[in-house]
Amino acid sequence: MRNIAPKNFRSRSRPSWRNYQSSLQRDSSVKRLIKDALKYSVVLSLLLVAFYGIIWRVGPADGKHTRTKINLLSAKKTAANQVYKKFLNKKEIQTAIDGKNFINRIDKSFDLVLDGRYCRVETSLDIGLQNFILKNMQRSTSRYIGIVAMEPSTGKVLLMAGFDKINPSSNPCIQSKFPAASIFKIVTASAAIEKCNFNSNSTLTYNGNKYTLYKSQLKNRTNKYTNRITLRDSFAQSVNPVFGKIGSLYLGKSNLYKYATAFGFNRNIDFEIPLSPSHLSLSDEPYQWAEIASGFNRETVISPLHGALLGSTILNRGKLVEPTIIEKISDETGHILYESRLKTINHAIDDRTSKVVKNLMNATIRSGTCRKYFRKYRQDPILSKLNIGGKTGSISNKAHNIRYDWFVGFAEEIVVGHEKYIGKRASQYARMAIKEYFRDYFAKKNTVHRS
Repeated sequence: MRNIAPKNFRSRSRPSWRNYQSSLQRDSSVKRLIKDALKYSVVLSLLLVAFYGIIWRVGPADGKHTRTKINLLSAKKTAANQVYKKFLNKKEIQTAIDGKNFINRIDKSFDLVLDGRYCRVETSLDIGLQNFILKNMQRSTSRYIGIVAMEPSTGKVLLMAGFDKINPSSNPCIQSKFPAASIFKIVTASAAIEKCNFNSNSTLTYNGNKYTLYKSQLKNRTNKYTNRITLRDSFAQSVNPVFGKIGSLYLGKSNLYKYATAFGFNRNIDFEIPLSPSHLSLSDEPYQWAEIASGFNRETVISPLHGALLGSTILNRGKLVEPTIIEKISDETGHILYESRLKTINHAIDDRTSKVVKNLMNATIRSGTCRKYFRKYRQDPILSKLNIGGKTGSISNKAHNIRYDWFVGFAEEIVVGHEKYIGKRASQYARMAIKEYFRDYFAKKNTVHRS
């Protein structure tokens, strides 16, 4: 059944309410645009999850969205008269709004019925960016796609786009079932910097191939075949033996677990949509610590939304903030029933550590595993204005018929898993999304300056 408001609500109350809300948004946009441009060079945090399979178009590929009637739980009433609670909390909204109502939205706000009264939900989504990604999403070779963009300082979700070939109504962006792979190196590097006093130029050693992880590679030995490499280059090139040794020889079980939970693993993260916890499990075997630390395992799993939070924590000077996608819920009179508020979950790392990790992520773009897809970005009229960094990761499933390929970084985060055919890679989506987001920002900024 469609949401159809009474005629008197549509004809009299709603137009003035909408105009009022639009004026507030315009004023807010102008104020944001006149702030320092450097702030916006780190405002977008994006994650893509795509698992490439056979060619099969299905689901909301044309970007169409059907409005569905949503019933929120009834607000409390006083004995004398009906009065709504001033604020609903996220837990109450979770039970009332299904996550699929926020996947692939093509409008910033929508109506719902709350205890028989028509209300308006205002989201934090950037609809221009959302529509751009939906238009350019490569569904024909995808099994799942989930893309999340986030404003790091506030946790506001700017983009939530996804695709599930098997179940088109599901929302992959909030499902914690995707192997984290080498993006977990963000957590390991943070722990090593704080607990072992490492820095970008710290020299480490490894034997053998960069991308394997054998027990023999974890021995603390040096010979004529030993390679010496800095922490910066090992992070940028995603060298597994180096991070395996950091996990097994330097950090150990307790520190790995401590920093994983600090970054949000194994804990419930409050969100307006039910969010599955990302999971990590540690045994008493040093080799398993090495697997965890380097991301060379399939048991450490994470959601696209949580992936966005990892990058946001680095940008946000180590603060892990609660994500939010609803800015406010108001009834037809303008009475606010819910309004998002900034809430810091904890300080995962200190400011100094976040700056070092940011430097490591810069190196991934300049000289590491993302160099190919960000080549000549310094000559690009949009990208050259931005400070870009990231971390890649890739791993296959046990059957080796699906490949998970991650990119997590500031200004964007992406992960892709491939089958036989490799379409758009993670870093290609990353470059595309960040360029589109900041093209619109700089255009608006120039308009404000001329005015």
